[in-house]
Amino acid sequence: MEYRHLGKHGIRVSEICLGSWLTYGGAIAEEAARSCIERAYDLGINFFDTANVYARGEAEKIVGTVLRQYPRESYVLATKVYFPMGDGPNDRGLSRKHIVEQCNASLKRLGLDYIDLYQAHRYDPHVPLAETLMAFDHLVQQGKILYYGVSGWSAGQLAHAADLTRLAGLTPIASDQPRYNLFDRTIESEVLPLCRREGIGIINYSPLAQGLLTGKYKPGQPLPEGSRAGDPSQNMFLNNGQLDQQQLLKVQRLLPLAEQEGLSLSQLALAWCLRNPELSSVIIGASKPAQVEENVGASGKQLSAMALQSIEEVLEMASSDRLTVGG
Repeated sequence: MEYRHLGKHGIRVSEICLGSWLTYGGAIAEEAARSCIERAYDLGINFFDTANVYARGEAEKIVGTVLRQYPRESYVLATKVYFPMGDGPNDRGLSRKHIVEQCNASLKRLGLDYIDLYQAHRYDPHVPLAETLMAFDHLVQQGKILYYGVSGWSAGQLAHAADLTRLAGLTPIASDQPRYNLFDRTIESEVLPLCRREGIGIINYSPLAQGLLTGKYKPGQPLPEGSRAGDPSQNMFLNNGQLDQQQLLKVQRLLPLAEQEGLSLSQLALAWCLRNPELSSVIIGASKPAQVEENVGASGKQLSAMALQSIEEVLEMASSDRLTVGG
């Protein structure tokens, strides 16, 4: 396992981060979650990501329970705040009240004294940005969190926040958690350059495009039984199961490229993300230890210049190119 700094900060995290969205506390049993977390730790993963809203706190409980068997200094734990955790008017968002209260609640569920990385799960346009940043800074000063980051913020929102922290002398934002993969490169135009300039580490989620880049979905074929794409509660990023056939065809064209590099398709997709030095880590999801083992194999892998060029050529193929399997 290779490790990278979280942006300009001293803390180092594993290139592969194990996440818990739609899995631990929800879709898979606690024992399966334990097996995945323990295998990840054994393989050198020191970075684990969760959120208070995942299974309404159950994911935090499971992750915290498993990690407590290890020395606290040996892992980095990230969780999040923003989405509703109750029906009251203050049970959501990024007000100082909600951030502080949910931090305390997360610490209790996790069974820990501090959170390594506390993240704003989304941007809250209904709360003054200064209030949100001061709340995170307050938690840092209290020692309840060591670093804080954001998720799903635009480049403009990140830039505004960076300016405010400088002007007010507040703790700077340490990380951003955007969606990024071979099929979604939106952050490359503005967010990635902004994070490079500000020294904000990028921890991207969905590096395998919710399973599209594993190769398990085949063009023109029915969805595999039990797959995420066929589950309405889990396929919101997969067009509700109506998969883009051109994307599936492109995946088939990527398979031989992965083989030429001595990698699985999943490893190719992860290594492609990690080609960016601005990325600190990629977040994977796993319901089986074998999936963790395969994904860990992407750490430290450098794709050849020829492979990177060939990948670009495949991605640039449009529908009009009549892309066909094996063509």
